Formats: sequence, structure tokens, C-alpha cells
Amino acid sequence: MDKSIRIQLPLDDKTVRSLKAGDSVLLSGSLYTGRDAAHKRLIELLDKGEKLPIDIDGQVIYYVGPAPAQPGHPVGSAGPTTSYRMDPYTPRLIELGLKGMVGKGKRNQAVIDAMKKHGAVYFGAVGGAAALIAKSITKVEVVAYPDLGAEAIHRFEIKDFPAVVLIDAEGNNMYEIGPALYKKIDV
Repeated sequence: MDKSIRIQLPLDDKTVRSLKAGDSVLLSGSLYTGRDAAHKRLIELLDKGEKLPIDIDGQVIYYVGPAPAQPGHPVGSAGPTTSYRMDPYTPRLIELGLKGMVGKGKRNQAVIDAMKKHGAVYFGAVGGAAALIAKSITKVEVVAYPDLGAEAIHRFEIKDFPAVVLIDAEGNNMYEIGPALYKKIDV
């Protein structure tokens, strides 16, 4: 029996607030990709008072630099990158309506505080499962910064993309909860 929660993207406040740290999810719909170079450019635009090349309201950004596609496939391996590199930029994007991020690794307190204040969620994808994750990606389109190559902003159409809620909108954090639960186990 599949206990994963099926979620249609983009996200709304009700969905975000219903998710709890530790929930397994299957994401479907559209999400954007972006790594540190793209995030830096987004913030530079905001600093200049200019419009972003994508509307991030309600959106999810997947921290990935996808590998080139093999013939007959929309994308090559597409595993998550370490999220902390986006931490300097993320609170500002959350303030503007970003509702979710997908990556791996811990987030800093400023990101978690912004998630709690504005209602956002951090999903974890399994590092090392890039080829498996790519099977959930049905369509890929570069939407901004093509000069960045794999680090350009892409729009992915996804179906049943597997992830886990690592940090929920209340700030509950699996990087803290998980080890605490393990310590309680009587071995």
C-alpha cells in the first residue's frame, strides 16, 4: 500500500500547511530548477528593482543541474544538489511567494524562519538516485539563463516525483527529529 501523499503543483497555502516533517510525497505538475548561479541572478534582478524571468508565487524550485538527455528521454540524470548553497538567496524568494524547495542537506535558520513566517516547505530528494528521479520528469524546457547550461532555470513537468518533507511550514525538521527518535530506540 502506497502511503505517499500525492500533491499537485503549484502549491497553495492549505497544502503547504497540511504537510508535516517526515511525510512521503509524490509531486506532479510543474516546478522550476535552479542552483546558486541562477539564484544569484534572480536576487541581482530584485536588487535592481527589475522583474524576475519566472513567476515564483506558489512555485517549487528543485536544486538540480540536470545531465544532458539521451535520445528518447526528456532529461538525463537529475539528482538533487546540496541546498545550503542557495540559503543566502532563499529567504527573499520565500517572501515573494516561493512555496517549496527540493534538494538535499540542512538549511540555515534564516531559511527556516522565512518558511515559518511565509508558509513554505522543504522537500528532500534522494541523493544518488538521479537516474531513478529522472524517470519522474516528463518534459523539460529552459525558461531563463540558457548561458548557464545545466544550471539554467528549467521548467520540469513531473509525475509522481518522490520526495520527503524534511522541514515543514512550522519549522519541524527531520534533521533534528530523526536523530532524536533514533536515540530513543532501545538497542
